[in-house]
Amino acid sequence: MNGKRASGDGSESALAGAFSHAPEPMVLATADGAILHANHAFTELFGRGESDLAGLVWHDLLDGDDVRRGARAHAEAAAGNRGRRSRLHLGVTDKGSRLVEVELRPLPGPGGEGSAGEDRRVVVLMHVLSTEEADLRVVGELRTDNSDSVLWSLELGSGRLRELFGPTPLGALLAGNDRELERILERVHPDDIARVRDAMSASFTGRDYEQRFRVFDRLGDERSLHVRARYVPGDPDRLVGIVDDVTEHVQLVRRLADRRRTEAEHGRLVTELSSKLVSATTVDKVMDLLSEEFLPIFGGVQAIALYVEGGVLRGSPGARTRGGNIDQIDGRRADDTDFPMGAVIQDRQPRFFESRAEIISRFPAAVELMRQVRGQAWATVPIFGDGKVALGVWQMVWDRPHHASRDERALMLTFAGLAGQALQRIKAQQAELELADAVQRRMLPRQVASFPDMDIATKYLPSRADWRICGDFYDVIELPDNKVGLLVGDVQGHGVEAAAAMGQIRVAFRAYATNQSDPGVVLGETNRLLTETGEIVFATCGYLVVDRESGVMQAAWAGQPPVVLASGSGYELWEPETGPPLGVLADTEYAVTTRMLPPGSTLLLCSDGLVESSELPMGDGLAQVGEALAAHYENPGEAAHVIAEMAPAGRGDDIALLITRMTPVPAEPAPDAPATTTSATPAP
Repeated sequence: MNGKRASGDGSESALAGAFSHAPEPMVLATADGAILHANHAFTELFGRGESDLAGLVWHDLLDGDDVRRGARAHAEAAAGNRGRRSRLHLGVTDKGSRLVEVELRPLPGPGGEGSAGEDRRVVVLMHVLSTEEADLRVVGELRTDNSDSVLWSLELGSGRLRELFGPTPLGALLAGNDRELERILERVHPDDIARVRDAMSASFTGRDYEQRFRVFDRLGDERSLHVRARYVPGDPDRLVGIVDDVTEHVQLVRRLADRRRTEAEHGRLVTELSSKLVSATTVDKVMDLLSEEFLPIFGGVQAIALYVEGGVLRGSPGARTRGGNIDQIDGRRADDTDFPMGAVIQDRQPRFFESRAEIISRFPAAVELMRQVRGQAWATVPIFGDGKVALGVWQMVWDRPHHASRDERALMLTFAGLAGQALQRIKAQQAELELADAVQRRMLPRQVASFPDMDIATKYLPSRADWRICGDFYDVIELPDNKVGLLVGDVQGHGVEAAAAMGQIRVAFRAYATNQSDPGVVLGETNRLLTETGEIVFATCGYLVVDRESGVMQAAWAGQPPVVLASGSGYELWEPETGPPLGVLADTEYAVTTRMLPPGSTLLLCSDGLVESSELPMGDGLAQVGEALAAHYENPGEAAHVIAEMAPAGRGDDIALLITRMTPVPAEPAPDAPATTTSATPAP
């Protein structure tokens, strides 16, 4: 049986007996697979005698597609190649099969070692899997059948991969016919390849393997894999594991993460816009916020916000420039209930329409208005405050049928409530600031003192930023000894309190100045008065005393910008020594700085609102003012107008400025000389 003649000691008979009684099913087959001999285990497996099996082709006894696999393996063995073990199904009965591991070993034919292939004999050894082994096989097949998984084995010595239970759809998509590890690693995503190789290197030293990484399949699509493997020592050492395609899971996680980011962004936007509504300082700003910036939250194509003024609906100037049908609504009576907005304002009940047909059936008079818009769904809510009367109305428009969810409705009503509170606050602030503006203007001198040898111009510009009224002031004080006091100051704060404090400081300052020629003492006394009142009032101040005869200037400074001196040759800055603002430190002594007013020069005193802002450093603002003053130094009135129009720092703060120039007084003509009488002397 091994191709050699046994000696006469009965070895051949012993070998035949061993073959017949081997515990594993075995057959001896010809090159074409026909059974020559079958042992007892094989005949018992099929329940048939050896004579019944003789001549049958053994791989024809396999089940289904395994017949073809068995024939191919047998042909390789008949060609002299010892193949690998194959797991095949034997059709032992009409109703079932048994899973076996088949190993084929070629033997020489009757002619000995040099026998031709067709004379070669093949030993077919079958290992019938136990119940537990069969169960594991079934579990493995179920795990990989029509699933995104591959059960795999990697020989660490050769780097060859194989699928444990045969080809799977995922395996074909990832590797195809490639079995070399390096060829498969070429498809790993470039960002993951270093990590994958490091983990593989660790596995070659005897460690288990687990990684998540991305690969490109044979179609070029990116896939995410979760690969796990256990290190199995042996000959050769192997990694045995499973590959799961987790692409859908990763994509789901990404979608959830994107959704959370979107929700977080949505929440951030809601918070930001709510803050803008709460801090809005004009009615137009509230209307513009509702009309523009809230659109992304609700996915609408247009939003309209109008407020009620004098019984009619009014839109902001910005809303009119955005188009739509705002022109047909602006100016309409707010109590016109034939239209949705009027109805909402009257009963303060929101209305949501999912289609044109729905809104027209409820408000037939709106047919003509609907023809001018492309909306398909509308949500109209009242802008309400603390009272029972709606302050305005807000409408969101969609370009397709839209059902406003409960969350959308609640959010719109919340925003409308914030807008109503903002409108109430703005109206109260406007009333207060109008009062403050009136108080401030009444407290400023309507007309400053005038002198024949001084040309004086003053300007007060209220802030244009959010109706802010501040405490800037100026004054010109006539002093004894042919002197004049020039004053510019700025009280901290805004509103009625700042305006009232400005009036008090100016009155006190004038009282001290008329009795004291030293500007430092005047500042000190005013500072003491502020600190003793117990009110938290601070003021920056610049006080300049000019001797009209000599041109000597004495300055006491409390935090104001420098004096600007200009002439036909340019400008310069004079920075008197300054102390802290008035009202900060009691008993502060303010130094006096002295210099001459250059002949023909013009000087400017101003509050910091003219030359400094968050975007403009004071040095840059003073440079712009200095150049303008030098260009118009001969005409203080014209210079004041030009500089006020410039307003280098903008109009975000109040501005007070005072410009003066010494003008020569024309000399009075000398009285006529008395006539002299010359008497004629008679000639001798």
